[in-house]
Amino acid sequence: MPENILFPPEGLTPQPAFSISSLRDAMDHGDVLEAVAQRCDPQQNLHFTLGPVTGILPRAEALSHWISGAEREISVISKVGKQICFTVTSLESDEKGAPVARLSRKIPQEQALDALLKLPPGAVVAARVTHLAPFGAFLDVGRGVVAMLPIEQISVARISHPKDRFQVGQKILAAVLSADQKKHRLTMTHKELLGTWMENASWFTPGETVRGIVRSVKEYGSFIELTPNLSGLADAREGLSPGDHVSVYVKSIRPERMKIKLQIIERLPPDPTPPPLRYQVTDGVLEHWVYSPPNYTGAPVETVFKAALP
Repeated sequence: MPENILFPPEGLTPQPAFSISSLRDAMDHGDVLEAVAQRCDPQQNLHFTLGPVTGILPRAEALSHWISGAEREISVISKVGKQICFTVTSLESDEKGAPVARLSRKIPQEQALDALLKLPPGAVVAARVTHLAPFGAFLDVGRGVVAMLPIEQISVARISHPKDRFQVGQKILAAVLSADQKKHRLTMTHKELLGTWMENASWFTPGETVRGIVRSVKEYGSFIELTPNLSGLADAREGLSPGDHVSVYVKSIRPERMKIKLQIIERLPPDPTPPPLRYQVTDGVLEHWVYSPPNYTGAPVETVFKAALP
């Protein structure tokens, strides 16, 4: 997976070997470093071991004020044991003469947000899933900057909860859907990177039997997900529930109607190792994405990435 076109999400870069001279160089050049927060003291200052140097990240420098929930205690104490990016703001000695580095996470976060908000809609970036909620997934899109991925933008195949598609800590790709400069808010999309109907349908052939996941059950039949961006319809069958794994026989594939007809063979145990997401777009900037086939008889299913108004 390619790295973020600006900087990787927090926690995805290797921890460097620290020394007093390397920390001084980083301070002089404004370099962004990363290390694991070892503890949080009663004043909610984060402490780091940076080689021979103790690093202290004050509570006021841990989070920018524009981050939702930044005032909550959990927003700082939850960083213990995790890799955190920071800049070195000063090098000094404590009362015993031991070297101490003063750090800031807020500075690199604000630099990252400023750069991310300037990306055009459709720009593809690397991200890491940080939290899952019924309405969507929260993504670290660089240096701890969190963006929202609404559930309806995750995939074409509908899911009941983002946990049906992602796990916390998972590395994914996403594209900028919109950027709100005033509210410091990024909204992302994901489904456009998973390929069109034809790209996904090309992996299947009428007459073969494949695995699928039941996504919804109706009186007239069940919608079976074949890939995150492709579903087919099987005849009604009793005893099925959303989330069930099944084997299905592919009866027909009709691009002009964007339909795949399936027949359920039997229920299967859940796949212990779900296949990785298969991206069709991995970098660059999307301007216009058409999901539906060229000969589709209905209205085009598409996404037009629009530039923000000045």
